[in-house]
Amino acid sequence: MITAVLRSFPLALYEGVADAPAPRSRAVVRVPRRLGPLPFRTVDLVQAADVLLAVVLFMSTFSRVADGLLRPGAAYLAGLAVALPIVLRDRWPLAAWRVSVALLPAGLWVLFQLGVSYESSPFTPDMVISYLLVAYAVAVRCDRRITGAAWVVSVLAVWIAFPNRVPLGAILVGGVMLFGYNVRLRRSATERLVQEERRSQEAMGAQAVLEERARIARELHDVVAHHMSVIAIQAEAVPLKAAGDPARLAAGLAGIRTLSLEAIAQLRQVLGVLRDEEGRTDTTPQPGLEQVADLVGNARAAGLSVVVKLPESLEGVPPAVGLSAYRIVQESLSNAMRHAPGATVVLDVAVTRRLIREFARMGPRRAPAAHRLSELTERESEVLTLVAQALSNQEIAQKLVLAEQTVKTHVGRVLMKLGLRDRAQAIVYAYETGLVRPGE
Repeated sequence: MITAVLRSFPLALYEGVADAPAPRSRAVVRVPRRLGPLPFRTVDLVQAADVLLAVVLFMSTFSRVADGLLRPGAAYLAGLAVALPIVLRDRWPLAAWRVSVALLPAGLWVLFQLGVSYESSPFTPDMVISYLLVAYAVAVRCDRRITGAAWVVSVLAVWIAFPNRVPLGAILVGGVMLFGYNVRLRRSATERLVQEERRSQEAMGAQAVLEERARIARELHDVVAHHMSVIAIQAEAVPLKAAGDPARLAAGLAGIRTLSLEAIAQLRQVLGVLRDEEGRTDTTPQPGLEQVADLVGNARAAGLSVVVKLPESLEGVPPAVGLSAYRIVQESLSNAMRHAPGATVVLDVAVTRRLIREFARMGPRRAPAAHRLSELTERESEVLTLVAQALSNQEIAQKLVLAEQTVKTHVGRVLMKLGLRDRAQAIVYAYETGLVRPGE
C-alpha cells in the first residue's frame, strides 16, 4: 500500500496524463460569417472565459507588483505565474498544475520583495483563484491517485510558505478537489448510463432484425410451399386431363403459368424491402380473407375437392387477422394436396369463428396436472411454448438454433412426460395450464 501511495507522486509530478476533455456541444458557438475571414469558425466559451480570466488576473497582478518594484521583469513574472496555468487548464490540466507549482516560488519571491512578511499571508487573491481553478481541473480530469498526490503537494506548499494557516489551506484545496472529483464521478456514471442505453438499443435493434427475419422466413415458407405444391400437382395432372387435346393442355399450362406469376408477385412483395436500397416499401396490400377464394380455385384446379363456407360479410376483420387466416388456409390446402390427394376438404370460417368465441366465453379452464410442467427441462418448456404457438419443427429449430431431429426428440419427451397423445393436445395443455396465453 505504501508503494502505491509513493507511486502516485511521480504520476502527479511528471509521469501522469489527464483524461481527454468531455465534449461540450452546448458551450461551442459558431462565428458569424459577417465578421470576415478568421482562422477559426467556432469558439469554445469555456476556453474563451479562461483566456479572459487569465488576462484579468495578469493585469491585476502586474499592476500591483509594478507599483511596488522598479524592475518590470518581476511584474511580468508574477503575472505569468497566475495567468499561464489558467490558459492551460482546459486542454492540459495536469500540465497547468505543474506549471503553477513550478512558478509558485517565483511568485512568492516577488511578494517577499514587496515587503510581505513570512508570518503574514503571502498569497494574493489572484494566486488563490488561479490555483484553486487549476486544482479543480485536475480533480475533474485526473485519476484519484494523481488528485490525492496533488493535494498533498499543495498542503506541503502551504506549510512551507504559510505554516500558520496549513489547516485552512488543506481544507480549502481539499474541498475544491473533492467537489471536482465528485463531478468526475457523476460524469463517469452518466457516460456509463449512455453506453448501457446505446448497447440496449443495439440489442433491441438486433432482436427486431431477428424477428423480422423469422417473419420473412415464415412468409416465404407459406408462399413457396403452397404454390410449388399446387404447381407440382397441376404439372402431373394436366397431361392426364388433356388426354392429347391441345386446347386442354394449353389451358392447363396457362393455369400453371398464372400460379407461377402469382407466386413470383408474392415473393416480390415479401422481399421488396430487402431489395430496395432506398428503403421504399411495397404498397401492395397483404392478402386476407378476400383472397381465400383464389386459393380455393387453385386447389380445385389441381384436382382437390374443396367445400367452402364463408360468411356473407368479411368487413371489420383486422388486416393482421386476415393475413394469418389466409396463411392458415394456404398451409392447410397445401398439406391436404400433399398428404391426402383426392380427399374432400371442408373450409368453414363461420364454424371456426364460433369455436373461438365459445372457447373465449368459457374462460380459463381447470389446469390439468399443471405440476407436471416442473418435470420439463428449460429447453423442453421452450419447445412446448413454441409448439403452442403453432410453429412447425423446422421453425422451432430455426428459432432455437437446433437441428430439426433434436426438436423432434424434445417434442417426443414433452408428450411422454405430460402424458399427451399428439401436438394438438400439447397446444391445449399449454393454454389450459397458463404456459401460453391468448394473444402472446
